[in-house]
Amino acid sequence: MRRRAPTHSGDIPPEAERRSGLRTIRKVAPYLWPDGKPWVKRRVVLAMAMLVLAKVIAVYTPILYKGAVDALAGEGVPPLALGAVGLTVAYGVARMMTVGFQQLRDALFAPVGQRALRALALETFRHIHRLSMRYHITRRTGGLSRVIERGVKGVDFLLRFLLFSIGPLILELLMVAVVLMVLFDVWYLVVVVVTIALYTWFTFAVTEWRVKLRREMNDQDTEANQRAIDSLLNFETVKYFSAEEREAHRYDQSMQAYEGAALKTAYSLAFLNFGQSFLITCGLIGVMVLAAVGVQSGALTVGDFVMVNAYMIQITVPLNFLGTVYREIRQALVDMGEMFTLLEQPAEVSDRPGAQPLQVSGGEIALEEVRFGYDPEREILKGVSLTVPAGQTVAIVGATGSGKSTIGRLLFRFYDVTGGAMKIDGQDLRDVTQDSLHAAIGVVPQDTVLFNDTIRYNIAYGQAEATLAQIEEAARAAQIHDFIVSLPEGYDTAVGERGLKLSGGEKQRVGIARTLLKNPPILLLDEATSALDTDTEQEIQEALALAGEGRTVITIAHRLSTVAEADRIVVLEDGRIVEQGTHAGLLERRGRYAQLWARQQREEDAA
Repeated sequence: MRRRAPTHSGDIPPEAERRSGLRTIRKVAPYLWPDGKPWVKRRVVLAMAMLVLAKVIAVYTPILYKGAVDALAGEGVPPLALGAVGLTVAYGVARMMTVGFQQLRDALFAPVGQRALRALALETFRHIHRLSMRYHITRRTGGLSRVIERGVKGVDFLLRFLLFSIGPLILELLMVAVVLMVLFDVWYLVVVVVTIALYTWFTFAVTEWRVKLRREMNDQDTEANQRAIDSLLNFETVKYFSAEEREAHRYDQSMQAYEGAALKTAYSLAFLNFGQSFLITCGLIGVMVLAAVGVQSGALTVGDFVMVNAYMIQITVPLNFLGTVYREIRQALVDMGEMFTLLEQPAEVSDRPGAQPLQVSGGEIALEEVRFGYDPEREILKGVSLTVPAGQTVAIVGATGSGKSTIGRLLFRFYDVTGGAMKIDGQDLRDVTQDSLHAAIGVVPQDTVLFNDTIRYNIAYGQAEATLAQIEEAARAAQIHDFIVSLPEGYDTAVGERGLKLSGGEKQRVGIARTLLKNPPILLLDEATSALDTDTEQEIQEALALAGEGRTVITIAHRLSTVAEADRIVVLEDGRIVEQGTHAGLLERRGRYAQLWARQQREEDAA
């Protein structure tokens, strides 16, 4: 299936991008104001109250500073009827209260923000597992993990800076503007407003340019990360072909592109910082000149001059971060938009409304005129009808591409059939819940992939609450218990990433033990021994034979010697059943199965 190239917000018209940003904010809002969580709402209200209180005190603080200066200079009427010392103490207390209320605000909001992050991350993680296999095989794992990581970090940034930087900054600017207009002159307000307007326009314009540069840098970062992950996951292949330098060169190419984008970002930041400083300084000079003229004319006191300076410094500090905050909020919205797009990705296979749990009475499997193709243009299965009686072992064989493994994927409902039906004990798989279906089927794949944990953990994955005795019983049935106890750390032995510390046969036995512990009524063996040597294969075959006792078993195999004892062998050719019968009967028929058997015998003799 062809995968669409991801589109970036830089390719979207500004109006559409604004709508996308508002959509993202609307999606985050319910996590901050959730239904049925009154404690969350209380904390949000209290945090906002602390925010407003902190800003009110912060705006009043320069007035105390002015009063202290005027008291020392013998000018004006000191506020609060306090002397110079009292006003100085009050000034210090006000500053401490401002910081105290800000920290209290952060402490009150922290559980709300962390809860929102956790809920979003959990929802995303669960949704990814609900997505179809088709989606996962067309997405790169490294890139997908980056989307989630950046999305969750974006939510964290948005919660902290949108609520506690942009909102408070706007509130403080409004209050300072009112104070300057009431206590001084409208021209002070004009200078401040013009300065802030120019500063904001310049900041946003340059930041828009920088967002594109930052996005390019992120793309290069994702590419470099993906190449690193691909190389490390294929560590053995890299070694086999002495390709360390080749991989290093490919990685360095990505990092070189990242370096170029990062340098552009750094240069643009220097330009932004200088421009912001220039505009703020011009505004500061303008206001201070007005105040100096007022002091010289006697209309203002020295305390007024100091207060105007204090207000300008007070508003320039948060303004200096406006460009960074705006850029990060824009980037956070982009990253969160990608994550929410992922959350909106529909699951290709989902439970129907009113789906009931699968009831397995015997385990009979029926394929009725099954049709399916991964691509609508290319059908893989072309009307396959097959019945596997309860408790029997049926092997499906055929050449590569004939559709053998596809039947296994349809049985586990990684995909839905496009025609016909698949049934277990008469129940259409599309009418039952996926959880109950997955619980009824145990799968031993060609390459068992283990978690980077202990042998005990990997076997117990078949049943999370299993006791050690049950785990050991499953290991004995899979003929691997003796090997495990011979290890220095026994069942607590770490298997390494993807189980690389174990041999192929050992991994397969752990996989069989895991499936036996699950104790499913139906067993699917998908090329379970094709990657093993002959001796190991025979040993595994014994374990699989024991595992299949009393169960309905479908064996998908390429190596025909592994299925000779099956109750029935089905031969697939180009998506159709061309033969079926016992091993002996098919050999006597001298058809397609006999040809495949003869060819494999010649290959084994030649080896």
